[in-house]
Amino acid sequence: MKHTFQKEQPLTPDSVFPFKEAIRTSEERLSALSESGKKIIGYFCTYTPVEIIHATGLIPVRITGGYGNTDKAYQHVPDFICPYMKRALEKALDGRYDYISGLIQGYTCDAACGMVNIWKDALKLDWVHSIPIPYNDTPESSDYFKAVLDELVQNLSAFGGDFSDSALNGSLNLYHRIRKIQYTLYQQRYQGKSNFTASDLMTIMDAGDVVPPEDYLCLLEDLSKRLPNHRRNQHHRFPVPVLVSGSLIERPEVMDMIESSGGRIVADDLCNGLRQIFPTDGKGETPMDRLIHRTLNRFPCPSRSRATDRGRRLLDILTQSRAKGIIFLIQKFCTPHLADIPILSELLKAKGYPAIVIEMDESWKMEGQVKTRLEGFFEMLGEDRN
Repeated sequence: MKHTFQKEQPLTPDSVFPFKEAIRTSEERLSALSESGKKIIGYFCTYTPVEIIHATGLIPVRITGGYGNTDKAYQHVPDFICPYMKRALEKALDGRYDYISGLIQGYTCDAACGMVNIWKDALKLDWVHSIPIPYNDTPESSDYFKAVLDELVQNLSAFGGDFSDSALNGSLNLYHRIRKIQYTLYQQRYQGKSNFTASDLMTIMDAGDVVPPEDYLCLLEDLSKRLPNHRRNQHHRFPVPVLVSGSLIERPEVMDMIESSGGRIVADDLCNGLRQIFPTDGKGETPMDRLIHRTLNRFPCPSRSRATDRGRRLLDILTQSRAKGIIFLIQKFCTPHLADIPILSELLKAKGYPAIVIEMDESWKMEGQVKTRLEGFFEMLGEDRN
């Protein structure tokens, strides 16, 4: 069942409208797919092998939290859980994920792993699966992960999927095309040729989490055809170019607040940003080898890598994008990210890159002292450039 979304023909300041509309109507459309007999598999972490889910004929959809209250979630979890997990559970308890048939968790942080059991009990899910993912790229790790993925294929097939190597190859090609266009948009931002604000780009990315991949690719291809090769050079003196690093940002308007405070986001290290799409593909003799190679060579997430390894990657991005500083935008109680901050801050400072740390709660509001701190940070970076 293929959906079409409203599209605009010319490139306009609101060319992200089809993506906004896709997000706005996603629950209704996914519910309709579920009612038509399609099985939808929800997942938390981008390390989940969505290509395998898709190759079995099922629909992968990322669980999102958004922003708002967490009154119902507090009946199941303590306060010291990150806003993403609390808000996602709140939405589920409100019935907004009734369309999912099953849930997959790729082992990342402890909170996410523990939350899977709460979802299973609270939502009475028929199918829940956890995937242990190796931390190293070694032959032994690849062999182990191959066995993990084979087990996933067996379980999805028993749940109603129909898997084949040719189907997996097709899914890998599909997601590669998607990520290639997404990465092109990021490269344009590095080069100062982006047509979009940071919040626009985030909206474009987020739509891919809640739209079937075939439909999402159509949106991206339509957008890329209408993009000029060069719209404007943004490497001007002000505002100050910065990199934003963090986990999952659930409110694109946060990026607008940063840019209205004197900064210009030229790069990111985000769970729903660059880390999700790089590398765009893997290598291997078989489709499964190709998937394994990409997964084990992902851009490092703090829950799956050493801070020093992340630091080297961040320095590469800072150099490519010509950012002058970094904003660590961290969800409260996100232990993996918070644990990396001291090491990363010192490493980056030694290379001449100042950093600021901002913690966000489930409201995702940026005002008052946060805005004042950002303005002061950008003023300092601006003075350093003179």
